[in-house]
Amino acid sequence: MFQRFRSMREEREGGFTLIELLVVILIIAILAAIAIPVFLNQRKKGWESQAESAVKNLATAQESYATGNDGKYTGTLSDLQGASKEGFTYSASELTVKIIYPAAGATATDGYCLHAESKNDTSIDRWYASGVGSPQSTACTGPTG
Repeated sequence: MFQRFRSMREEREGGFTLIELLVVILIIAILAAIAIPVFLNQRKKGWESQAESAVKNLATAQESYATGNDGKYTGTLSDLQGASKEGFTYSASELTVKIIYPAAGATATDGYCLHAESKNDTSIDRWYASGVGSPQSTACTGPTG
């Protein structure tokens, strides 16, 4: 009697059926289809934050430079490397950073415009006009903002 019961039990322990495996694969595929777009959106938000942070840091360096140079701003990035206490740095492999005005080699007291663009997604760029005082997604309009 026990031997018969044991043999019936061994027949049922055959593993997973094909249907069970297909259901598990389907569930994993659905979860991946949901997670991948969310992950890509988070990367884009990171690139936006990186560009915004770069123009804020550049603005701080520009203001620090002006403090030590009779209120005049510079048009060259190399002048800003040692201007702020921490120094202005950015990753050249990730961003393109420019001083739009004043022009390179010139100084001006009426303001500045800064631009940072992500190399990962060229639709992501941030502008900083001294007259506005915060990063914007639209280009600077002139020397006062």
